[in-house]
Amino acid sequence: MDPQSTIILGKAIGAGLAMIGAAGGGIGIGLAVGGAVQAMGRNPDHTPTIQTNMILGVAFAEAVAIYALVVSLIILFVLS
Repeated sequence: MDPQSTIILGKAIGAGLAMIGAAGGGIGIGLAVGGAVQAMGRNPDHTPTIQTNMILGVAFAEAVAIYALVVSLIILFVLS
């Protein structure tokens, strides 16, 4: 295997490992929304407060997934 192929292989593996963070973001969003829906079902009077906190938590979880995507793209296309 020539050195160029080894570099491409390493970049592909590194980018794949960097995307593990996106799976964590998806799991976090699912748990947050599921818990919020249960809480709103049990106490409908507090729906606006629960919904606001849920949206804020989902935004933070999604930000982590986007950061993982950016790192993966940097590994693939910027690093030589």
